[in-house]
Amino acid sequence: MKHIPQLPRRTSDPGAAPKAAAPAGRLGWLDALRGIAALVVALHHFDVLKMLPFGDVVGRNFDMGLFGVMLFFIVSGYIIPASLERRGDVRGFWIGRIFRIYPALIAAFTLSIMMLPDGDGSVALLRTNDDLASLVANGLMLQDLLGVYNGMNVTWTLCYEMVFYFLVTALFTRGLHRHSGPIAVVLAGVALAVGTAVGTQLLTSDTGSVRLLLLIVTPIVLTGLACVLSGNRMLTGAGALLLGGVGLVLVTLNSRAPAFETWMIFATMFAGTMVYRAQHGQLGRVPALLTCGFVVLAGVLVGWLYNRGDVLNHTWTASWQAWSVAYLAAWVFFGVGFLLRNRRFPKVLTWLGAISFSVYLLHIPLLRTVEPLLGVPPQPSSTLGRIAWAAIFLGVVVGVSHLMYRLVEMPMQRLGRRVHAAVDRRRPVTPTALPAPSGASVDAEATLSGTRRTGAART
Repeated sequence: MKHIPQLPRRTSDPGAAPKAAAPAGRLGWLDALRGIAALVVALHHFDVLKMLPFGDVVGRNFDMGLFGVMLFFIVSGYIIPASLERRGDVRGFWIGRIFRIYPALIAAFTLSIMMLPDGDGSVALLRTNDDLASLVANGLMLQDLLGVYNGMNVTWTLCYEMVFYFLVTALFTRGLHRHSGPIAVVLAGVALAVGTAVGTQLLTSDTGSVRLLLLIVTPIVLTGLACVLSGNRMLTGAGALLLGGVGLVLVTLNSRAPAFETWMIFATMFAGTMVYRAQHGQLGRVPALLTCGFVVLAGVLVGWLYNRGDVLNHTWTASWQAWSVAYLAAWVFFGVGFLLRNRRFPKVLTWLGAISFSVYLLHIPLLRTVEPLLGVPPQPSSTLGRIAWAAIFLGVVVGVSHLMYRLVEMPMQRLGRRVHAAVDRRRPVTPTALPAPSGASVDAEATLSGTRRTGAART
């Protein structure tokens, strides 16, 4: 994970041969992956490698944070399109996303601002020289693509998740959502070809350009969201195109990350979708394996080719090996989880998966809060002291995250379902595109939300 600096109802596809889906309770493997990813990111920011023998060698050749977030991105790519296609309802998908992300995000911001003093760089929301721009850009979850400070260090990944939602929605409404493979290959190819040739944040060189871009992007995004929430087929299609278009422009011209990293993030997510499609018989295993193999190879190669010299200051990794090995390891780890998907995973891992979003959002503010209370840093010198300090940190993080999951995430997810049902009663939605085949009828929404309905896992 990088620290971001303070920068100035049809049920089948006629052409598909659906397989029976695994029951919802079988998605524990996704829970486990998500929980491990969140824990790895937290330990990365805890600087756990500095406490371990040969930790400096490991850190130079393997970036724990990048491993964690790439694992998150693969899992999102696997399940997010499934959630939309299972419903066949763009409005329902977006209502679900809003109630699953924003309440926890608002609660995390509120707690962080209350806990941390001004000047703590891990929380920048409403602590900049342009608080309105900070609030609007972070509210849209596009700040990392608009030249605006991330409200919290870790929220940079949410920008890429949001653009992925935009793109998936646009593809779905145009009936192009089954082309995940070619899209993943093209994006990985772009990452290889472009590398660092295209600069970062080409549209926002100063405060004035940031405000101008916000004035242009904000009404487009809000209009697009209003359209996809309308339930009207034509408006939904138009709104999805608006969102997809603005997302493509921003990631192409104004990403903070180097071009190779930006495009590999999206190639990774669409490759994750390919795994889902192959599993459920929507395409052959050989094309899926070839696609994923190319994406993985491209991910390793772009690190070797481009993640050197000054670029390291933009990826916040120690070397090209740290990027490439972490990327490869994320795919290997996901592959192992996929192969073990029919096994029962330990409850502690599925529980970590359920609270993983809260862990991800809260671990840095909690670290910054607990450190001065315990007189840390400096790190404890003894092995026992390090173990105790790590145990205290993890205990506080998972404890507070569990509370936020129970008190914020779960109630808001239930409210989201009630709102969706009420809106559907008042204004029934018109079909927009063919949903996934019946073989994909897993409870993806439960998987995404962390609501443990019928034992479903959370991603």
